[in-house]
Amino acid sequence: MSRRIYISADYAPNNGDRNVVDEIHKWCDDPRRNLSFYDTANPSCGSVSSDPDCRPCDLKREFNQQINASSAVIFVVGDKTASRTAGNSCKRNDEGVGCECTPYKQNTKGTSTCKWQTTSTPGPYDDIGNINTYSYLEHEFKQAVRRNKNIVIVYNSLNYQSNWLPIYMQDYKDLAHPFWKKDAWGNRVGDYQYIKKALGYD
Repeated sequence: MSRRIYISADYAPNNGDRNVVDEIHKWCDDPRRNLSFYDTANPSCGSVSSDPDCRPCDLKREFNQQINASSAVIFVVGDKTASRTAGNSCKRNDEGVGCECTPYKQNTKGTSTCKWQTTSTPGPYDDIGNINTYSYLEHEFKQAVRRNKNIVIVYNSLNYQSNWLPIYMQDYKDLAHPFWKKDAWGNRVGDYQYIKKALGYD
């Protein structure tokens, strides 16, 4: 049976880290590789993001569910990861009921009033609350830590790039590893053996 793996990455089209995710997916689809898994961050049955009134808090709640269902979480760190702020604009905790909500980028209704009349503070053993000012990437990381998931951090680089790590990942610096390496012919290739071992396939 395929494992359930969650892959967190910056998907910005021009300077994000989708290339790493695509490479991992290629390994999964290759019958010669022993790396069969289901990417829970890319559900085949759809996502709340398709809802025309999707809000950042809706996405974060979905992230929690997807991470909870995963055995491991891969975080791809690129040179822009630490500066990404998408998802951090919620005003609910500061301004209360009736505050304006900046929607998810695909929301067709534009800015509107927060839909939450009441909120509660999560306990230490609950999921990370979905109403917060964390970026999407920070929220995913905090949820993976909260749920004690197997965390794999890779740099979108041939080298160790500890200065790329966001502040919230600093305590996990020793876990981070370059995703790319050079093969015997000098070509840049993904480090399949490292990922396989980190996910527990050996």
